[in-house]
Amino acid sequence: MSRYTQLTREQRHRIYILKKAVQTQTEIANTPGVHKSTISRELCRNRGGKGYGPKQAHKLACHRRQTKNSARITP
Repeated sequence: MSRYTQLTREQRHRIYILKKAVQTQTEIANTPGVHKSTISRELCRNRGGKGYGPKQAHKLACHRRQTKNSARITP
């Protein structure tokens, strides 16, 4: 079983640049070396009112990482 790594700020910025250049998700995935489903999830989860932005995406991802266990009910 492989381990996953979360996208870095630089990778998110590269996704943003390539998305602005009207690249397909498969083409975007080839450049940073991540799977195309990762690109798809990144673009869907972090889309704001003005579209995808790398700063906003990184901020949202960090927030989700910090609050991922807060919804658990302890016995």
